[in-house]
Amino acid sequence: MSGGVDSTVAAAILKQEGYDVFGVFMILAQPDLEDQLDRVREVARKLDVPLETVDLSQEFRKEVLDYFCSSYLQGRTPNPCVVCNPAIKCGHLLNAVCTESADKLATGHYARIDSDGQGHYRLFKGSDIGKDQSYFLCGLNQRQLARLVFPLGGLNKDEVYCRAEELGFSDFYGQESQDVCFLESRSVADFLVDQDLSLPGKGEIVDSTGLHLGEHQGIFHYTIGQRRGLGLCDATPWYVIGLDVAKNRVVVGKEKDLWHERFVVGTMRWTSGSPAELPGYFDVKIRYRHQGARAKVSRRNDGVEVVFAEKQRAITPGQFAVFYDGNQVIGCGEIVG
Repeated sequence: MSGGVDSTVAAAILKQEGYDVFGVFMILAQPDLEDQLDRVREVARKLDVPLETVDLSQEFRKEVLDYFCSSYLQGRTPNPCVVCNPAIKCGHLLNAVCTESADKLATGHYARIDSDGQGHYRLFKGSDIGKDQSYFLCGLNQRQLARLVFPLGGLNKDEVYCRAEELGFSDFYGQESQDVCFLESRSVADFLVDQDLSLPGKGEIVDSTGLHLGEHQGIFHYTIGQRRGLGLCDATPWYVIGLDVAKNRVVVGKEKDLWHERFVVGTMRWTSGSPAELPGYFDVKIRYRHQGARAKVSRRNDGVEVVFAEKQRAITPGQFAVFYDGNQVIGCGEIVG
């Protein structure tokens, strides 16, 4: 339980269905920890469920924050939620609560799980496609799926708000959780500066031929597809199309330079536990807000190659490619180039 509408309604649904429910709050690296604790305690009181806290701050630092920081220093744009869900929320937390006192861990994610009755589990998009969060859950394995429950998977967001109001919670509208919980109102660059890292300094902004165009303030300020903050004037906008860590350069180009048809994924995670039959055709999402596009997926020595039927914009190293067969999550992997 986070104190937000989704986990609140998820808990209420399970209680109404007759489950013996208790809430668990994770202590991670929340800048507003005390405020969150006060809120979740009040929610638990109104729902009349016991509340426990689990301190996972050290695990979160090691497995999420260190990954987040090192990715930016290596010129990649990370997705901490994709890493956090299998490692922390559905990893350490799941192991902590699913002991003799609990059988399942429920969360407020908009996604669905089903079983074939023979111990094999499948992960699907949530019914509300606009709020679907299966992308963030792509790294879950069979053992985790077997012990998870997503009560909101078949609901849309408006239905969830209505249920919250029926429960007496009228202040949830406009209180959506922030995607990156540990940033709060800070920018990524400000957060990295606060971590007392050995951050790279200023360097050149160049075009794809190496022509000097300007100066950047540190490559960790930039990501593929970025337009703002470059300080470059021209008849048409410049966009970041690459980050050259070795030479401390930001490489820029025009809109057309952002569109590509192929990329490579490193280590794959297959949701079923077994590799899919390749080559094969899947719908592939290259970031959470990407609609997904049809692509041929083939094995290669250093990972998996993805070739889209049509070029896609701003394929970004560090982000995760998630493979779907219709609404079913097949697997995922980090984009490496």
